Amino acid sequence: MNSLQIALRVLRVDRRTRTSAILTAIGVAVATGLVLLLATLPFATQNREQRALWQGADFYSRADGPAKLVYASSKDFFDGQQIIRVDVALTPGTTAAGIALPAGVPQLPGPGETVVSPALGRLLQAHPAGELGDRFGKPVGAIAEDGLRFPEQLVALTGHTPDAMPENSSQVAAFPSGKASPDGLLMLLSWVGIIVLLVPSLVLVASSARLTAARRERRLAAIRLAGATPGQVTNMVGAETTLSAGIGALLGLLISPALHGLASFVPWAGGTWLASDFALPTGLTVFIVLAIPVLVVLAGVLGLRRVLKNPLFATGGHTKKPLHWWRLLALPAAGVFFLVAVTTAKAAGSIGMVMVGLCLLVGSAAIVGPWVTSAVGGTFVRIWRRPSALLAGRRLRDDPKGAYRASAGIVLAVFTGSMALTLLPTFESMAGGGRSFADSVLYVDSDAQHATTIVDQANAALRKYGQSEKAVAVGEVYLVRGTATNRYGQRALVMTCADAVKLTRFGLTPENCTGGPAVFGDSAIDLAQYKLATNGQGEAVAAKSGTRVEAVHYPDADLSGTFIIDPAALPDGFALKDITVVAPTTDANREIVRTALAGPAAGAEVGSRDQHLDDQQGELGDLRRVTVIGLIAAGILAGCSAAVATAGSVMDRRRTFGALMAAGTPVRVLARALRMEAALPALVATIGAGIVGVLVGVGLYSLIDPRGIVLSPWLLAPVVLGVGVALLGASVCTPALKRVQAEPLADE
Repeated sequence: MNSLQIALRVLRVDRRTRTSAILTAIGVAVATGLVLLLATLPFATQNREQRALWQGADFYSRADGPAKLVYASSKDFFDGQQIIRVDVALTPGTTAAGIALPAGVPQLPGPGETVVSPALGRLLQAHPAGELGDRFGKPVGAIAEDGLRFPEQLVALTGHTPDAMPENSSQVAAFPSGKASPDGLLMLLSWVGIIVLLVPSLVLVASSARLTAARRERRLAAIRLAGATPGQVTNMVGAETTLSAGIGALLGLLISPALHGLASFVPWAGGTWLASDFALPTGLTVFIVLAIPVLVVLAGVLGLRRVLKNPLFATGGHTKKPLHWWRLLALPAAGVFFLVAVTTAKAAGSIGMVMVGLCLLVGSAAIVGPWVTSAVGGTFVRIWRRPSALLAGRRLRDDPKGAYRASAGIVLAVFTGSMALTLLPTFESMAGGGRSFADSVLYVDSDAQHATTIVDQANAALRKYGQSEKAVAVGEVYLVRGTATNRYGQRALVMTCADAVKLTRFGLTPENCTGGPAVFGDSAIDLAQYKLATNGQGEAVAAKSGTRVEAVHYPDADLSGTFIIDPAALPDGFALKDITVVAPTTDANREIVRTALAGPAAGAEVGSRDQHLDDQQGELGDLRRVTVIGLIAAGILAGCSAAVATAGSVMDRRRTFGALMAAGTPVRVLARALRMEAALPALVATIGAGIVGVLVGVGLYSLIDPRGIVLSPWLLAPVVLGVGVALLGASVCTPALKRVQAEPLADE
């Protein structure tokens, strides 16, 4: 009879071994499915961006052939939704037949025509032309899904004549193409997710395997005494583990399409996903499906060392060696490596070593955790007041590795939660900023040549739409001082005081507008030391004499250093170069005013500060969503592994508990001892994991911004939840003990 036949026979006749194998297969399936999902995220973002390359988000003009197309890409907005606008025109002598169209684009629109995505087409039909449709032209076709970043993306490909194209247009030979890059942030999150979710999954597998640890050791010891060689014993365990792990890996492969389908509904960067986005290379898929079972089998085989050295170990007494103090050095050593990796990551231009450092920190918990568990057990033994405390202390002291197994997944979940809740409040504190205009004001950047035309045409459109708002031109100059080689300049907006009161967020009031031309700023500068220039290095001239300077308290710190200059303070003949056309709006007419500006802007982006803030909140929402999903998954895995480990602990000591019950020990005392075994070491370990998670979060944030981090009271939440999950997992001890009580002790 070969090893596989023996494994199948054991599974047939031993119900407890069958249960362990089923749970092991489920754990391997969960681990395989999660890794397959997380590993595919970078490829999914790359597939998504590949479809959208023609939209020109990261396009830079380059000469790669005769110019056939005048091309410009910009962002537009409607009701808080982003619209990608691509404006094109054929160069003289070029026909539409000579242009290769991107995938999903049915035709090249002519002047006054547009090809739109289905979602944008529905919006065009649902709203008046003055709010949206007049920005683009007559719809003549629909863009298919293989030309969109995500199914609900709003995209318009609009045709023009060459002279009507925006001033920032490029002359190119074809639509942008090439090789897209994956989303860097989601790639980082996927690696972090693999690290923090794979370990709880493997802990669940290990806990499931421990359900029959004692019975398996006795069975293998008997086989060794019957004459089996170490190689034969190893083959039997390998076959038994391979069977359950292999079935679990195949099950994980089978459920991965369902996980991908669920993931396609999770929004990221403004939209959901196509099912085809989650396509993992075949070689990587095969590697993952094989690697996880191999790790499980390897762990099972390495666990045989004790039986192979001493087959009577399973039935004989022994004295376990105490854990050495040097285990405590693993955490600071991993911390030093992580610190060095973080400090050198920017110079190296890679975060690979940072991820290695994160793996080492996660792995160090498996080395330090048992020592902490043993220390907690020693404390119980010394200060016990109840029999349950003494029993719990003896267990933690005698088998700290096995006792820590129930807390391992929880510790990692707390570490992950603390790290995430360190980063998120800091990211939220960074939100804000934007242009100097009021939140509801729309603006278009232009130059002196086009600004007047935009203002005139926009105001004509506003009158046509029956609106009282008017667009105005706001210039930009610099207040400079010093020599040409050591010149210092500060930005200033050229606009009347009345317009500044209405259009900006500097906090000016009508009372500031009395007394003639003025320069307003957050400090009263000496105007005699400053001159006016169109840019930081241009020719500088003095302001008109009699111009006053008035200091104003700015309500927002990000406005500091920006000034307002009345046009009457400019010297005669001073020509502005950079001009922004701005227009006030209300909630009722914002889209109408945007349409009035978008037409004459001819593809130039119409922006607003409230849209800037909405974009920031969208990015933060993505991070919150991914964090919540990850923490829920980690918490569920940790709770399951804690419950299975606790049940395994009872099964592993069935003889001991049966003898104690036979001697008259109440089940409630044993249950209390088991709860103390699970909860109190978890409490100590989770507090430490929370502290380490905060420090790692600070280190990761330093890669993005060197400024200080924001600490929130929510940092305590993972620790509290971790202890709660540990108690919930420990709640299975009473049913497990009653099961032991109900079964004849002679069965063992």
